[in-house]
Amino acid sequence: MVQRIKKWVGILTAGVLLLGGVPLEKAAAESSVSVSAASCVVMEAVTGAVLYEKNAREERPMASTTKIMTALLCLESGDLDREFSVDSDAIHVEGSSMGLVEGDRVTKRALCYGMLLPSGNDAAGAAAVELAGSYAAFAQQMNQRAEQLGMTQTHFVTPSGLHDDAHYTTAYDMALLTAAALQNEIFREICGQEKAQVSFGNPPYDRWLSNSNKLLSMDDSIIGVKTGFTDEAGRCLVSAAVRDGVTLICVTLNDPNDWQDHLALYDSCFSMVEPVACAVPENWTVPVAGGKEMASVSVQAEAPLVAGVCGGTMPELEFVMETAPFLYAPVTAGQQVGTWCARQENGRIAATGALYAAESISYQTEQSVSEQKPAWHQRLWHMLYS
Repeated sequence: MVQRIKKWVGILTAGVLLLGGVPLEKAAAESSVSVSAASCVVMEAVTGAVLYEKNAREERPMASTTKIMTALLCLESGDLDREFSVDSDAIHVEGSSMGLVEGDRVTKRALCYGMLLPSGNDAAGAAAVELAGSYAAFAQQMNQRAEQLGMTQTHFVTPSGLHDDAHYTTAYDMALLTAAALQNEIFREICGQEKAQVSFGNPPYDRWLSNSNKLLSMDDSIIGVKTGFTDEAGRCLVSAAVRDGVTLICVTLNDPNDWQDHLALYDSCFSMVEPVACAVPENWTVPVAGGKEMASVSVQAEAPLVAGVCGGTMPELEFVMETAPFLYAPVTAGQQVGTWCARQENGRIAATGALYAAESISYQTEQSVSEQKPAWHQRLWHMLYS
């Protein structure tokens, strides 16, 4: 019963915040930066506005930046800490490795560290087989998720990014994928670590994995994301940086000078935007069963949503609340009670976050419950059956 209740979704629309409106994909401004990448894009993570582009819609191989999708699907599948034995065939793959051998026991969480830090092709293969049973079946999952994200010029074949003529994307599509992946808190945490201690083996034991993304040690504002290289794709790099609460994403494909190009692009593009805070609606409440003080509790986000916008403009956002249909008392102020997401008019999810109880509600005794007929019963009945 509890699991079914948690899947209930309540939708509320915030007051329209329209301060001029930046057309997506058309905010790109002139920049003095000249990059060596064959394809490149810089995107603001919340609005999706493009601040810089060079052949951003040109289809190219993307090497191990593919693992952004593989890791995201792995994290979204849940049950991250259950141990299982790796598939022997899946880990026998060329290229970079997290060090898996036959018989190793591992978790999905450990595989994500193996994909996002040392760029383990063995980790990607093991994750694909565990999630879908085969590379081909997993590629279908990758392509379905790409379609959901609006990646219209992308086709996945391999979970690792090893070259295949039918495996390709664009710089723009990879920016869309990365914006979605960074909304996953675990993905964001993993890809931003320079090194991490991870347990796997037979029996599992702790060992250190190092991140191949040198940008993490070159600029404190860098928060990830993923490197890549094959002879056919050249050097590929997807990164993200946060300054003054604004998140920008940079993608370069086939770029021999990627580290310096990314740093120069961030310095240029952050100067084009200013942070604008957009508060999550303040009138959201959730009914409380068995509460002594009140029939519902106010909920709030931890902090306002911040976007980097050009000229003080911001696209319209619809805020959506997802909670259980009601909470059971007692409720403690600061307790997480659900999540929120902000959607743009085109359906793209711009941002997500947690919702917390704004006040505490103590438990109501059995006697006082029998003396009252709380209004939350009527509201709950209307929500569930109307």
